[in-house]
Amino acid sequence: MLISNTILFCGVILAGAFIVFLQLKKRNILQKRIASKVEIFKKAFDISEDAVLVLSDKYEIRYANRALQALFSLPHEFLEKPLDPMPKIRVKKEWVPLDIFIRDLHEKQTEKMHSFPQSSLLIDENMQSIPVNIYLDRFATGSRQSGWCCIVVIQDLRKEYERSKVAYRHKLTNLPNQLQARTDLNKLFSKIHLHNKKLGLVLIDIDNFSQIRALIGYEQSESIIIRFAQFLEYFVKENDFYVYHTFSNHFLLCLPVIESEKEVVKIVKQIQKELGSLYKINGVQFHMTASAGISIYPDSGSTRNLLDHAFKALTEAQKMGYGHIHIYRKSELEQKYDELALFNAIHEAIGKDEFEVYYQPIVRANDQEVIAAEALIRWKHGEQGYIPPDIFIPMLEKSGFIVQLGRYMLSEVLKQQKRWEVFKFKPIEVSINTSLLEIESEGFVEHVAQQLDAHQVSPELIKFEITEGTAMENEEFANRQLRDLRRLGVSIALDDFGTGYTSFAYLKRFPAEVLKIDKTLVDRILDIEEDQRIVKAMIELGHTLGMKIVVEGIENKYMAEMVASYGCDYLQGYYFGKPLPAYEFQELIRR
Repeated sequence: MLISNTILFCGVILAGAFIVFLQLKKRNILQKRIASKVEIFKKAFDISEDAVLVLSDKYEIRYANRALQALFSLPHEFLEKPLDPMPKIRVKKEWVPLDIFIRDLHEKQTEKMHSFPQSSLLIDENMQSIPVNIYLDRFATGSRQSGWCCIVVIQDLRKEYERSKVAYRHKLTNLPNQLQARTDLNKLFSKIHLHNKKLGLVLIDIDNFSQIRALIGYEQSESIIIRFAQFLEYFVKENDFYVYHTFSNHFLLCLPVIESEKEVVKIVKQIQKELGSLYKINGVQFHMTASAGISIYPDSGSTRNLLDHAFKALTEAQKMGYGHIHIYRKSELEQKYDELALFNAIHEAIGKDEFEVYYQPIVRANDQEVIAAEALIRWKHGEQGYIPPDIFIPMLEKSGFIVQLGRYMLSEVLKQQKRWEVFKFKPIEVSINTSLLEIESEGFVEHVAQQLDAHQVSPELIKFEITEGTAMENEEFANRQLRDLRRLGVSIALDDFGTGYTSFAYLKRFPAEVLKIDKTLVDRILDIEEDQRIVKAMIELGHTLGMKIVVEGIENKYMAEMVASYGCDYLQGYYFGKPLPAYEFQELIRR
């Protein structure tokens, strides 16, 4: 019996030992699996460009990935040691040590992650601060009282800021470019009401620069641009102005606080005089001139159009010859209307049926048959009669009412297309001008789809036109919306081509089938060979990219014949017809 009990006892002990062995083995396997997963997470964090740090409740380092080790220059043996020196985070105007910052958050007893975008980090008192995004979270390692860890994620923004700086600088001169100009001007315009002074914009163009380049070569001509940019940079610093290198041989000056237009003209003449003696080739003075266009707020109109008015002024200056200065002044037409009264009246105009859609014919270049039309809005005010589009369109855009009017236009065009279909008129494509505000408005593409379906009009009969400058204001979003429109079956045209800063790369990406060359490029085409070459090159470029070409502004037979000989597809202008009411225009498309 004793032996039997002994054997049983030993069996129990062995069984217990075996169970313990199995549990230990299982635990060992589990620990290895956990350790393996931890290693995987460590490697994943080591690949990350973001710096990741885990601190204990005593601010000792529990983990730091490679990015953080490099950022903080941690020693080789850093685990379980205090973070020293303790970095600081900029909070409002003070630098707060990271441990105090974490402690303050911990005392608030909040469980959510805290994010601090566009912040600054100071790693060492002797270093400059680093622009960063910082994210902080914590978790309990036991009970709330026994301990906790804090996870710190730091996104170093220095590279991003450098890339941003490059994007806003001209590659040749390193002066701020047109992107920076638009950003700065918007800020200036928003503060202009704070003083009673005037604000001036000056566009400077080195005259005849293409021939200068042909005469002295690429390197010498680039040297001229660099030298002139250096002079302008020094000049504006002395006078508290701003200068931008917009493109090629064009520079923009912003004079934020001036007394009168005479002051601006005097400054421009100083610059012209300096340019005349700026450069020497082989010891010989190389004489150059510059034309300048000036717009002044408030004399030249609202801030919204100030830059456009400076371009118009520059064009007028160049028409007068080399070395001229022109100031844009509000026309009698602009002064005739009370902007505030019209602004208020616009909102009632649709309800009163004061808006009407006109149609301007577009003809095929080879036989001058009307094959399309551009829809244009006209406003017949109840008291003042027809208000020029140059007056009320800017008001529509400024007020945002352009979105509502755009929907009205689409509806009217679709109704008219249906009428022409019912009465057996020749089907033609109608173009509708579209603003960035409309494209960015909520449900824009969906509304177009709904209207096409409601009126049962073929999408192939509708084309949306967007101007070159507008398309580039929000390039990525605009392209996405326009691609969605194309999926509906409608066409897209890039309008006013040649008046902005479109690059070939952008033109290739732009989802358009039609390129419309602006009338400003053909106004003097019969007299100026350079304009002829430019228009011809644009037509060839568009065809290379698989686009059809419309040339606007055709005023007479000779212009039509010349442009048609360059191989363009379609022509538009007063020579073929002014914008007409629907009942008059339809006489052109009777079968």
